[in-house]
Amino acid sequence: MTDKHLFLFGGGAPFNESLGKKFATLSSNGLNKVVILLIEREGWQEYMPKYTDILAQYGVADFLYFPLTSTPSADLMGQLYSATGIIICGGDTELYRDYIVDTKVGTIVKTLYLEGVPIAGFSAGALISPTVCVIPPIDNRKNEHLFLQGLGLITNGLISAHFSKWDEENNLKTALAKTNISQGYGIDDDSGIYFKNEMVSETAGQVYFYYGNG
Repeated sequence: MTDKHLFLFGGGAPFNESLGKKFATLSSNGLNKVVILLIEREGWQEYMPKYTDILAQYGVADFLYFPLTSTPSADLMGQLYSATGIIICGGDTELYRDYIVDTKVGTIVKTLYLEGVPIAGFSAGALISPTVCVIPPIDNRKNEHLFLQGLGLITNGLISAHFSKWDEENNLKTALAKTNISQGYGIDDDSGIYFKNEMVSETAGQVYFYYGNG
């Protein structure tokens, strides 16, 4: 069986040193191309080295920037198929979900993930990765606790980003009770978890684990 590799981070870039090295190693099998899924906003080009610098240091030579829209180009879609690693950036969680979950982009991401291509999600990218995408009130325009369909890269876990910064403990406990999902992961800024085959394999920084009743 092909191993699945998922890296989730509580804040924005950069990668932690150890997890960045592992992601780069997994995505550098011969020819490599890491595709970065992003929503364009002012200054995004200047921000990209925060994602790429450590990966380049450990051998990733080719990066493709994929601005997400409701109608991505055929060329970008074709390039995505050949990715050896995928990064989902941070930003507007609802928009990332709309442009990835239940779209052709999301289908390709899930297919490549099942084929062993490593996926990394930062903040919004982490929140949309489980089967249930939980968006806290602080992170959406309705100021409500949203429970939406996610990508399904983790089938029995919930993710809470910016955990300490946003004081998310009660929200994560509430989400676990509401969804009846058995595991919750609170991830601080500058922190991350590497899941191998949906099991926690390595952590960096501050992460918090909640089970069942929180």
